[in-house]
Amino acid sequence: MSKVSVLVVDDAPFIRDLVKKALRSYFPGLQIEEATNGRKAQQMLGRTRFDLILCDWEMPEMSGLELLQWFRAQPEGAGVPFVMVTSRGDKANVVEAIQAGVSDYVGKPFSNEQLITKVKKALHRAGKLAQLQVGGAPRPSAGTAVGSVANLTAGRPAEASARPAPAPVSSPLLNSARPAEPPAPPAASTGSAQSVRGQGQLRLAGEQFACVIKTLSLRDALIVVRRGERLPQVFESGVLDLEQDADRSVARINGYVHAVAALEAKVDCEWIKVTIKFVDQDPEKLDYLSRLIASGTAQSHYSPSA
Repeated sequence: MSKVSVLVVDDAPFIRDLVKKALRSYFPGLQIEEATNGRKAQQMLGRTRFDLILCDWEMPEMSGLELLQWFRAQPEGAGVPFVMVTSRGDKANVVEAIQAGVSDYVGKPFSNEQLITKVKKALHRAGKLAQLQVGGAPRPSAGTAVGSVANLTAGRPAEASARPAPAPVSSPLLNSARPAEPPAPPAASTGSAQSVRGQGQLRLAGEQFACVIKTLSLRDALIVVRRGERLPQVFESGVLDLEQDADRSVARINGYVHAVAALEAKVDCEWIKVTIKFVDQDPEKLDYLSRLIASGTAQSHYSPSA
């Protein structure tokens, strides 16, 4: 039985670990290599052939889109499935990636089930699935994935990139009615975090939570969300969408749930505090967070417009 190999490209170790764990649990014979950014992936692809590439979009040194464009221009890059694992889902980005030759998408946050479905589909189209030993059903995991390119382009407003834009763009955050702001939580310490109040959106397990941002640092964020039927789970992967009031741009910060606590000391508390630890190492996202924090410290109340 010939070996089937996959290259996982992401600057966040936490995301790479999630992908590798899901793949190994379902495809015991799969060979998995990893790269921390597009530049290192380019070097690996220049000397080794892979049967599948799972790649993040926003990375330092070379983005996933740039890697895709380069790879499709190589003689060996024509028939290899290239699946983008990304929190970007606005129509403009989807069209750009399709034109560059992307094979499919997995949305962040993703579940094991969605990831395995996409991998099976890609390997089947490449004629490699039959060569793999397939394990049992993938274990459930937190997160959600974008089902298809059609889902990405249907009924979703465009989102602004975390990269600086030449002109202001409209934000999709909180276009629906906002929940009433909860009472202020007790003071929380997050190291060098500054008090930055505002609203954003937390995406977890197929759900979207409008949230109030209470503290924000380069490492984490303390937010408050309304309690729903399902509580956020510790170590659950997710994406925190943050809007900067100055130019309406939106940053999509990958992270995981580090802590969950009731806002008040009662069993029927309606609001909960959630600490999100960031896993992105992209300098552009860190710069965006720095500017967002600086903007918040200049205001007594940070509340981005919808």
